[in-house]
Amino acid sequence: MKTRVTEIFGIEYPIVQGGLAYLAYAELAAAVSNAGGLGQITAATLRTPESLREEIRKLRTLTDKPFGVNFAIARHDGNYQELLEVAIEEKVPAISITGGNPKPVFDRIKGETIRTLVLVSGVRQAQKAEELGADAIMAVGQEGGGHLGRDDIGTMVLIPRVVDSVSIPVLASGGIGDGRGLLAALALGAEGIEMGTRFIATQECIHANEAYKQAIIQSKETDTIIIKKSLGSPGRVLKTGYALDIIEREQKGATYEDLKEMISGMANCRYIYDGNESEGFGWAGQVIGLINSIPTVQELFDEMINQAEKGISRMGRIFEE
Repeated sequence: MKTRVTEIFGIEYPIVQGGLAYLAYAELAAAVSNAGGLGQITAATLRTPESLREEIRKLRTLTDKPFGVNFAIARHDGNYQELLEVAIEEKVPAISITGGNPKPVFDRIKGETIRTLVLVSGVRQAQKAEELGADAIMAVGQEGGGHLGRDDIGTMVLIPRVVDSVSIPVLASGGIGDGRGLLAALALGAEGIEMGTRFIATQECIHANEAYKQAIIQSKETDTIIIKKSLGSPGRVLKTGYALDIIEREQKGATYEDLKEMISGMANCRYIYDGNESEGFGWAGQVIGLINSIPTVQELFDEMINQAEKGISRMGRIFEE
């Protein structure tokens, strides 16, 4: 496959693995990169410069292909600069920026050779990212897992809107987990895709508890719910008693201070690491309705590309008729 995304990032397929807080380590990132996509490790999880440097070097022992480091800058409590310095010193091929104002990052890496991706949920954010010098945009619709935009715009409408508003390439995110989603994204004008939830249910996502993976493959598209909407930072999670309790408290007027322990990263880890559904939550998108297996990343890529090729043939027959 050849799009501006594959050319800019030096990858075979325009498929980018999401940042996946607490889950995006070297093993998963290397598997994605080795399969032809752009794997990523997440700086927010690693927290210290030494840990990030170690993980980058570990990743390089597992792949010689391009990879990225994700900076969810709102999660770093303002201390992501030290981690960014490590990424620069280690000459990582790419970084992605999510969850905050990316301008300080662009100011710091000006003149470096690092390629950049910025996650957005609307047209104005996309245009701002382009002005700052982003190489590509990742636009996430409200179907996605994890943190989303506040306007509840679905991927089907968001992608062509963003594509029409910028000149740099756009990757579609939210509700995509197979070759049909890849093909649909390309049809909407995107030049690639970003996937998060689908990569959790893979064999190389070794840090995800088996209970979390099983919940993803056994759930339907109706089995997710959005928490933290009243706090201005909506995020889609698996629908559990714990998540419903958060929403009930929000509806009763709970503040961030009231909820901060329930919605913390540690609460997230209690479920995704330990499988403790009663004391934590797990991010997941509506695409869980399309996930029913836990393949290797390579098997997933093979299946997706085969499915996309079949879709192209099907459309060709339709237009010929």
